[in-house]
Amino acid sequence: MARAVSRPSASLIGRVASRLRPRGSAPPTAPAEPAREPGRSRPAGRRARDGGRGERRPLPFPLRLLAMVCAFAFMVAFAVVLARLTLEPSPASEELVHSNLRPGRSLRAYLDQPELRDAVKQIGGNLLLGVPFGVLVPVLAPRARGLVRVLLLTACVMLSVEFAQGALVTGRAFDIDDVILNTAGALIGYLLLGRRVSRAVHARERRV
Repeated sequence: MARAVSRPSASLIGRVASRLRPRGSAPPTAPAEPAREPGRSRPAGRRARDGGRGERRPLPFPLRLLAMVCAFAFMVAFAVVLARLTLEPSPASEELVHSNLRPGRSLRAYLDQPELRDAVKQIGGNLLLGVPFGVLVPVLAPRARGLVRVLLLTACVMLSVEFAQGALVTGRAFDIDDVILNTAGALIGYLLLGRRVSRAVHARERRV
């Protein structure tokens, strides 16, 4: 009957290897990574892993100032138009308008109108009133460049306008659906144009 031969342990193999190695020789080590020359750019693969972050240079100061002035002028003009459209009394409509605190109620009323043109006028007009907020606010207020901040600011302004309509203006009423549509218009303006314009005007150099 053959006797089972036990496998040598790792410590025994290490002692045998150390005896067979010539004296004075150092144990083998992994090859060291070649040092990178000072001032040499990182490889393309590493730049890709970093997400492609590069320097974003701001516009020259005269162009930035011109963009800020134009945005301010457009905002003032928009405020005048908004006031005339929303805060002008309408005594003839005093008995026709009613306050709406239920989201979606006015939207259904717009869509149930027999003429599609009237529905487009009501919904599209409220959307267009919010678009300038999404475009101009990030340019005039760099701290409000985020999407959430722009939407919150637009909602607060439009809520104030609707409250003023319902409390102070004859023939006007508070409508929560108008606030929702105005805020949606600000979202559209920010995504289409406001984000790009604000990044171009208020861009800063990123640290590598």
